[in-house]
Amino acid sequence: MRYFIEFSYNGKNYFGYQIQPDAISVQEELEKALSTILREEIKTTGAGRTDTGVHAKKIFAHFDTEHELSDEFPRRLNGFLPPDISIHRIFKVRDDFHARFDATYRTYEYYISLAKNPFTQESAWQHWKRSLDIDKMNEACKILFEYEDFTSFAKLKTDNKTNICKMYKAHWEQEGTELKFTVSANRFLRNMVRAIVGTMVEVGTGKLKPEDMRRVIEDKNRNAAGTSAPAHGLYLVDVGYEF
Repeated sequence: MRYFIEFSYNGKNYFGYQIQPDAISVQEELEKALSTILREEIKTTGAGRTDTGVHAKKIFAHFDTEHELSDEFPRRLNGFLPPDISIHRIFKVRDDFHARFDATYRTYEYYISLAKNPFTQESAWQHWKRSLDIDKMNEACKILFEYEDFTSFAKLKTDNKTNICKMYKAHWEQEGTELKFTVSANRFLRNMVRAIVGTMVEVGTGKLKPEDMRRVIEDKNRNAAGTSAPAHGLYLVDVGYEF
C-alpha cells in the first residue's frame, strides 16, 4: 500500500530534504522514524529536494508498506521525530501515485525584513541597510512570465535534463516591515528561487533596471543573474496534486 505524508520542517539544522553522505537530512530522520515504528526498511520519495537551510511549511512524500496504518499513526510518528519536523497527516493513495512526478505545481515564499528585527534573524533576510523599490521589483516579476527557460537562475553542474519551467505566479507584497515574495510554477530548478530573489533585490536597490531581467534570462548564464539570497528566508509552502 502507498501512503502520502503531509509534513513541515524547519530546515536550519539540515542539509536539505534529500539523503546525502556524511550530512544530516530531513529524509534520513523521516525514514529512520518510519522504519523504527513499522519494523521494516522504509524508503520515502519527496515532492522536491530543498537546499540546505531552506524550510518547508507544507511538503509531501510517499512511501510503501504492507501495514494498514491507523488514525493514530501520525501522532506516533511525531513522537519519534525531532521537534523541527512535524507530521500533519498521512493518507492512502493509489499504488502508482508519485509525490514528485504527479505534483502539478510548487509554491514558495521568500521573506525579507526591511527593519532590523531580532526575532527574524533566522527566518528572514535582514535587508534594512538599503531601501528597496517594491514597485520596480514587481515590474521585473511580470517579465518572468514571458519566458520558460530559466537557465540563468539554475545551479551549475546539476543533473537537470531541462531548465524549462512554467511560471504561474510571481509577486512581492509588503506588510509592515516584512516583505514577502510568492512564486509558483510547475517545477523549480535547484537554487532557482534564491537566484531570482537575489536578482530582484538588485532591481530593488537600483543596481539593475526592471527591463534588465530580460537580458539576464536571455543570457542563459548563471553569472548574468544576481547572488543567491540567503537560504533561511525561503519556505516551500504548497505542493499541488489532483488526488
